[in-house]
Amino acid sequence: MERAASGLEKIVAAGLRRAPAGEGPLLAWAVVCGHVVAQRTKAVDFTEGVLCVEVPDKGWRTELRELAPQYLAAINKFVSESVKRIEFVVPAKKAVNS
Repeated sequence: MERAASGLEKIVAAGLRRAPAGEGPLLAWAVVCGHVVAQRTKAVDFTEGVLCVEVPDKGWRTELRELAPQYLAAINKFVSESVKRIEFVVPAKKAVNS
């Protein structure tokens, strides 16, 4: 089973390294964060080594900041562009017009 996981990891890494410039880290986010987190978050930008990830609220932001070093290491295993930092942002609420 370990060999299969290793082989799959190599295939994923090869695909992400071939992604167009700036897209590899965005695509890698969903791979490294896992299904549950990927359903609630979205990688929205990668600029100058900073991956920006939208999160649903401040609680999620706090939790994911604690895990950022692990996510950063995992992303950098898969992509050719160096991700230096992950910023977790809560999107601004849209005003509701009545």
